[in-house]
Amino acid sequence: MSFETRERFADMLPPRPGRDRAARCVVIGEVAQAHDGSLGMAHAFIDVIADAGADAVKFQTHIAAAESTPAEPWRVRFSRQDATRYDYWKRMEFSESAWAGLKAHADERGLWFLSSPFSRAAVDLLERVGVAAWKIASGETGSSDLVDAVLDTGRPVVLSTGMSDWSEIDAAVERVRGRGVALALLQCTSAYPCPPERVGVNVLEEFRRRYGIPVGLSDHSGKIFPGLAAATLGAEVLEVHVAFSRDMFGPDVPVSLVPAELARLVEGVRFNETMLAHPVDKDASYRETEALRGLFTKSVVAARDLPAGTVLSREVLALKKPGSGIPAAKLSEVVGSRLTRAVHADELLAEADLEPRSAASRSFR
Repeated sequence: MSFETRERFADMLPPRPGRDRAARCVVIGEVAQAHDGSLGMAHAFIDVIADAGADAVKFQTHIAAAESTPAEPWRVRFSRQDATRYDYWKRMEFSESAWAGLKAHADERGLWFLSSPFSRAAVDLLERVGVAAWKIASGETGSSDLVDAVLDTGRPVVLSTGMSDWSEIDAAVERVRGRGVALALLQCTSAYPCPPERVGVNVLEEFRRRYGIPVGLSDHSGKIFPGLAAATLGAEVLEVHVAFSRDMFGPDVPVSLVPAELARLVEGVRFNETMLAHPVDKDASYRETEALRGLFTKSVVAARDLPAGTVLSREVLALKKPGSGIPAAKLSEVVGSRLTRAVHADELLAEADLEPRSAASRSFR
């Protein structure tokens, strides 16, 4: 399959100082709520994600009064300090100046700065701060007011599909395309953590065939394996949650990668990109390694001391390294030949050591 038939997602994004566009798959480190309302911790995540070699950092911008009601139920009641989920969202809020500081820090570290808005007010705030692209979370696909506000900016959109069926995805893609906005589509399964049988990397090819746009994976497995598989299958965007440690507090910690795992994932993605970009010609590869064949292959040798005139049977021959004599593959042609000289045990036989069995000259090379 070809991955070069459409605009690359990386080319839709603005330039990053000091970073090139060579990488095809954009790796996004998702902080989500792992900062637990601490601005200092949010800045620390930027450094961790940059140090791991990822391309982008992504947050979630929650403004409690604009997105939620006090009666919003908990998905999982995890917080001992927040009486309601509304209280939790309130505690996750940052001021506009704080968001601007996070954006500036991401720029300094050569990361694209992204955040998922969860209200029209969050879109307006992030537009003033500046994002490289918009991530529309799975639960916001049907929020027409928010989606329209995003599309009004003209910035690229990354759309997650964890809570959508095909009809809703079709409508969302048509809506974005109708506005002429660049779009990347992410396969996502809203399970926390997501088991391997529900990751759905098979959907990437269906997205690509159905829509002809950059595709990727938003992974909630807490493992590096789905991301490596998706990138090898041609994903151009890969989003994974990040936590400093699995001992941290927060609802997303079980689905997150720790820094060493994120670095390993990025290393694997880049390795596989290079591998896939350089198909091997087996004949050329053979020529490049021909000099090594003498070291790693075997030759026909005498199994014991043999006098001149010996008619060579299989029992008096052996196959041993190095491979600089008659090749092991020619053993059957050596059997039945007569020695022209005496040879010692383990001595490599040469063509000149054998009497020709016909008038025609014989070659063992």
